[in-house]
Amino acid sequence: MLRDITLGQYYQADSVIHRLDPRVKLGSTILFIISLFLFDNAAGYVVAALFLALVINLSKVPFRFMVKGMKAIVFLLMITVVFNLFLTPGEPLLTIWKFRITKEGVSLAVLLAIRLSFLIIGSSIMTLTTTPNQLTDGLEKMLGPLKRIKVPVHEIAMMMSIALRFIPILMEETDKIMKAQLARCADFESGNIIKRAKGLVPLLVPLFISAFRRANDLAMAMEARCYRGGEHRTKMKPLHYERRDFVAYAVVICYLATGIAAGYAAPLLLSLTGMTGGV
Repeated sequence: MLRDITLGQYYQADSVIHRLDPRVKLGSTILFIISLFLFDNAAGYVVAALFLALVINLSKVPFRFMVKGMKAIVFLLMITVVFNLFLTPGEPLLTIWKFRITKEGVSLAVLLAIRLSFLIIGSSIMTLTTTPNQLTDGLEKMLGPLKRIKVPVHEIAMMMSIALRFIPILMEETDKIMKAQLARCADFESGNIIKRAKGLVPLLVPLFISAFRRANDLAMAMEARCYRGGEHRTKMKPLHYERRDFVAYAVVICYLATGIAAGYAAPLLLSLTGMTGGV
């Protein structure tokens, strides 16, 4: 299951999404995540689903490859759904022992599950279609104004890019260590929560050692190549906005406007329909 985590991986393909400026993809991803928290009804999420389907189709990344990344958050998704089902007050639909499932709880649980799923898939599209170097350059350009107040923008962008790039590497390392421990009769599944937590110690210790060793090797490699961050660094491929980038910005703005309009229009249409039916 650890190999199924797609966040931080790059999927090579020749698509219009891959060719977009990384600043466009970063900004669009941020706006998409914000929109998921702005929408609070089904109409807004239908618009978000259509927009996400369009981007996935244009990216030429197989949908099954993206869905693989959802397997890692199924447990978190289930916890979110269960907590909202049983702990949200409102009109009761079903009573199980001392717990009640409410109408409001079902609605909130469904919306939060959709929101979390869309958030993971939307973020994965950005990393799957953007190389670490492009991501670093895009972050540095976007945070450029902060240089005026002495913020180390280049170093921050580099650290974020390296951290994101290390996610699949550490997941692969965890998978290898887990298989080695299982071959030595280690048990990660049976027992209560405390026993399972203790069982993870033989997994976490070598993982931390491996992570520190990789970080040290990377630092030595950068130092051996006389790497120096900050000012006066040139780019092999300078970033320039092209026509497709402005079109992409326009599409994202249209998506936001459509989603917000649909969110406001849906309750109004429902109320008008109810009034007409009453008459």
